[in-house]
Amino acid sequence: MALAVGELRGAGREVDAEVLAHISPPRSSVVNYDGSITVDDEHELARLDDHGHRPPRAAGMEDPGAGL
Repeated sequence: MALAVGELRGAGREVDAEVLAHISPPRSSVVNYDGSITVDDEHELARLDDHGHRPPRAAGMEDPGAGL
């Protein structure tokens, strides 16, 4: 998340630290109601670039945090 926020701020976008404080794993689709996070490790590792970063996902306006 820090990389994405850094890129947004570097591009001149205002990202309010107070808003970031309220972003938590329960707002993610990989967290189930029991609080367990499910991740397909092989798929995620295959997506990493040469620097170990995954590509940013395209956010639709209906996604949580799309207005950041």
